[in-house]
Amino acid sequence: MQANGLVQVASCYSVDETVQRLESVLGQKGLQIFAVIDHSGEAARVGLAMPPTKVVIFGSPKGGTPLMVAARSLAIDLPLKALVAQDENGKVWVSFNSPEYLQQRHDVPPDLIKNIAGAGALVGMAVE
Repeated sequence: MQANGLVQVASCYSVDETVQRLESVLGQKGLQIFAVIDHSGEAARVGLAMPPTKVVIFGSPKGGTPLMVAARSLAIDLPLKALVAQDENGKVWVSFNSPEYLQQRHDVPPDLIKNIAGAGALVGMAVE
């Protein structure tokens, strides 16, 4: 984990394939995909170049709601997000906020943070 709370996991797949794999793993675990934002696609639509970059927004109201009730400010960071982006060397990375960072940032009770603690393992499954 970086000092800013971001966890970065390397993917051996393209951005598109990594997003597809992530959506599949999340769906298999019963999590909802709320949106996929294609930053690079939108940049191209207005004539700007950007390496492949997408954000997957996902979660579960059943898991997230108790967290937001306990720490209302957490709603700024939920649903969870996974940034899938290609760097300047062509390597694809998946980045997300660590549960520990979110717990500290929003003073979430330790017993509730477990509701989102499994996101890292799911990202790992998607990129393996």
